[in-house]
Amino acid sequence: MRELQTDIAERDRLDTERLSTWMRDHVPGFNGTLDYAKFSGGQSNPTYKLTTPTTTYVLRRKPMGDLLPSAHQVDREYRVMAALHPTGFPVPLQYGLCEDASVIGSAFYVMEMVEGRTIWDGGMPDLSPDQRREHYHAMIDTLADLHNTDYEAIGLGDFGRPGNYFERQVGRWTKQYRGAETEHMPAMETLIEFLPRTVPEQTRTSIVHGDYRVDNMKFAPGTDGRVVAVLDWELCTLGDSTADLTYYLMSWVTEPEGRSGVKGLTGPETGIPTLEEMVERYCARTGRDGLPQLDWYFAFNLFRLASIVQGIKKRFLIGTASSARAEEMSARVPMLADAALTFARRAGA
Repeated sequence: MRELQTDIAERDRLDTERLSTWMRDHVPGFNGTLDYAKFSGGQSNPTYKLTTPTTTYVLRRKPMGDLLPSAHQVDREYRVMAALHPTGFPVPLQYGLCEDASVIGSAFYVMEMVEGRTIWDGGMPDLSPDQRREHYHAMIDTLADLHNTDYEAIGLGDFGRPGNYFERQVGRWTKQYRGAETEHMPAMETLIEFLPRTVPEQTRTSIVHGDYRVDNMKFAPGTDGRVVAVLDWELCTLGDSTADLTYYLMSWVTEPEGRSGVKGLTGPETGIPTLEEMVERYCARTGRDGLPQLDWYFAFNLFRLASIVQGIKKRFLIGTASSARAEEMSARVPMLADAALTFARRAGA
């Protein structure tokens, strides 16, 4: 479970009187005194637990202060989850979106609080090999189900722009990086030159989560491996499903660090499937006949992550970062850039 903060910085506090008025008008069954606490962690959109005497909700808002263009689009998070929930895909029920900044100072949405377990360590040390396998199978199956969803049938046909997704993404994250750049990094410059001229051809379009990893979902209570909620949809769009898949598979080439990395931890002894097994299971469920060479995709995913963390660093320096860990994370930018360059070299850079 994500930790809760009751000692909340002034910029992150909520006007409970105005929020209660809005919820009475927009959330069926809302009643009683409203209290709240802020979830710790999360570098982007501040997230809160709202509590009444009878019900618990979750609120996600845009952060306060100057924001980078195209970032923190809570309306997109709300729209994709509202569209997916009726299909049975595991996302929280959405109660309402408010784009009127006068209520709490920024746009926000309110959704149900899904009960379940957050797993922070991809090694899953508290589970047996069979339980780990069940959890990993559930994660890859859930991702495949997302990519198999008919996005036009659920009203998301205009959710992304046409054209090559990776071409747009390389451009987007280059622009985001430039907008948050605080120092010259040769590795990033090489990637900015290499990636756009070597973009792979796109063959499929699907809903793309954008940040699919073990700690962005909730599992059923107990030791059941079932995924009951996929969370943190800020980066979602329509695009190449290979993007989501290869981002998720980054865990298999990331050293175990107490987070998602499982490099060296796979096999029958641990129950964690190998990279090849995960690819095979995903392809079987989505009807693909295999994946192209992964080094380019790993280079791109690390480049994108470096750009995201550079944004966190910039927000930390100007005082708008929403997490106490922002300074610690900021130091990772050069390491992420170097790791991206390593895979880019393998891909021919």
